[in-house]
Amino acid sequence: MVLIGPERPALRPTPRKRRAPRTQAVGRNMPGLALAVVGLTAAAAVHAVWPGVPMLTAAVVLGVVAAHLPRVGPFVRGAGRPGLSTAGKRLMRAGIVLLGLKLSLGDVVALGWESVVMVLGVVVATFFGTQWLGRRLGLSRDQSLLVATGYSICGASAIGAVAGVLGKGEDDERHEAEVASSVALVTLCGTLAIVVLPLLKGPLGLDAVEFGRWVGASVHDVGQVVATAQTAGPDALTEGVLVKLIRVAMLAPLVAGVALALHHRRGQGDAQGGEGDARGRRPALVPLFVAGFLAMVALRTTGLLGPGVLEAADTAQELLLTAALFGLGTAVHFPSLTRSGARLAALGLASWALVGSVAYAGVLLTT
Repeated sequence: MVLIGPERPALRPTPRKRRAPRTQAVGRNMPGLALAVVGLTAAAAVHAVWPGVPMLTAAVVLGVVAAHLPRVGPFVRGAGRPGLSTAGKRLMRAGIVLLGLKLSLGDVVALGWESVVMVLGVVVATFFGTQWLGRRLGLSRDQSLLVATGYSICGASAIGAVAGVLGKGEDDERHEAEVASSVALVTLCGTLAIVVLPLLKGPLGLDAVEFGRWVGASVHDVGQVVATAQTAGPDALTEGVLVKLIRVAMLAPLVAGVALALHHRRGQGDAQGGEGDARGRRPALVPLFVAGFLAMVALRTTGLLGPGVLEAADTAQELLLTAALFGLGTAVHFPSLTRSGARLAALGLASWALVGSVAYAGVLLTT
């Protein structure tokens, strides 16, 4: 005899949560992305009128100005914020991937192991020294890390790469402000280097080749290296760019190392009942855009890409980074920076002196 209980309603599958329509996300991003395109166009116009002003530098300045204009500022902090944040993150990562096409393994071999060791020493000393100085000055761990990355590798691009693995969630506004202020600081010092370093060539007793290597090992952005090194002639320019590209090659292992350290630290937090990040995730050990950067280096090394393709990729990379830096610039809000502004400026000057001194010693020892 089978006992039959009261009749139950048929079980229905649990409905899945619907994701927000893609069109809705696109709609939220469009106003900010449109403003980023306007900023890109304006930066290109500034560079066309004053060729000595790099597009990336102009983009940061224009973004900061836009954020403080009476009518544009509220839009930047309101309806335009999602798209500008997307530009500062997504477009930055795409530009970093294309940055890999500037470097081939043959460039590294051509410089010799002494130069590679010299560049590695400059990167390590600047990276860890700047973080130590930042913590002594009372700046946050993330702010110190971002500034250290920008000064030791390749300026704004490196800052954007490390910012991409920090994995901020609820603290996004503060994180964006730290990224933007770090970019503004490293861009300012890199721009000043174009004027200051050529004046030091004679007093420091550097010939053209030594000057180029010093510039490549100490100036942050590739465009700033070109602008500074060319003042001493073609030999200085060639050496400066080659040494600089070796520093760019350090970007992938440095970002992977930062991701690994964060992974380990947040893993310990999980073991103690914490979360990986604000969204419960740990950063990838090798971020996707870093893998893309390495893939582009490998592709450039094969020699399969013609000059036309490389030129087009270089243009696309500059446009992507310019739009991204405009988006980052709009996150700078001077009233909120007053508390750490003096300390951040002190860190920037100290780190600039550090990378310049270590690079100078390295050039003298290896030339």
